[in-house]
Amino acid sequence: MSIPSTMRALQQTSLNGPQDLRLINDAPVPRPGPGEILVRITAAGVNFVDISQARGTFAGGPQPPYLAGIEGAGEVAAVGEGVTGLELGAHVIGVGITGGAFAEYMVLPAVGAVPVPAGWADEQALGLVVNWPTALAALKPLGGLTAGQTVLIHAAAGGTGQAAVKMAKHYGATVIATASPGKHEVVRALGADHVVDSRAADLAAEVLRLTGGTGADLVLESVGGATLDASLAATKRVTGRVIVYGVVGGEAAITNWDLVYRHQIHLIGLNIGILIQAAPQIFGEVMGEMSGLLAAGVLGPGQPTTYELAEGPKVLAELEARATVGKLALRP
Repeated sequence: MSIPSTMRALQQTSLNGPQDLRLINDAPVPRPGPGEILVRITAAGVNFVDISQARGTFAGGPQPPYLAGIEGAGEVAAVGEGVTGLELGAHVIGVGITGGAFAEYMVLPAVGAVPVPAGWADEQALGLVVNWPTALAALKPLGGLTAGQTVLIHAAAGGTGQAAVKMAKHYGATVIATASPGKHEVVRALGADHVVDSRAADLAAEVLRLTGGTGADLVLESVGGATLDASLAATKRVTGRVIVYGVVGGEAAITNWDLVYRHQIHLIGLNIGILIQAAPQIFGEVMGEMSGLLAAGVLGPGQPTTYELAEGPKVLAELEARATVGKLALRP
């Protein structure tokens, strides 16, 4: 396979947000080091992480100028020293947390590259290593969801939220989902039992009403800001769990006083990258469970809305404004 020396890519030039994402035509094509592979990108997933990095709110994130995008799928074009089991031409999907997916080529750690399922197009596998494992980890090993419990899922129309709704229903839960009014029908079609306005001032009161005053057994909290306080107030006292894995709505503070006197709940933080590094056994269990869900047809080929690479700044701005539905992708 002939590999060029330069490529098209989206470069983040500041920490002022996606409006400072620029298309460049002369980015150097990276070379894979030991234990790495070079992937010719055919589809790149768009995630809230990309916005956090562009705003400088992602802890330890790359500093501008950097090539943006963390999730890429495509064809193995070259392998680094020590890489075995991955043939040139194989189609894989993976994550590079320092960026580089919004480009024609990307370097990925070989151990984290997951084969694109047989019969799937590369873009249909987007979500397989970011959104779906995050949703599943929040529901099962961390959230402890069991049949008959009630789960509140925020941002239910997004890539992670949609997967969470499908899986929660499969596990026998009652699903209360939040989304903006224009997205309610999409979420209902996924099987949600109740859909409420994500920006309603009485969100917690509505969840309490729907649960007979007891609150949700589990809350998947990906928004932050004022929504976090509503989530805590909507959670069942003593046994309820809140899994926090997003900050798109801004930072929110909770004190030890709050936990003792206002919100007697289990508060758990989730970062899928740290989970992979610090608890690989749990991540292995998540991926094993996800394979079963794929085999059972609970999860299937994704249907991302795909845009050209040059549209990246607009797509990220719309995602940040919560004006999108489902998984989004860029095509180099």
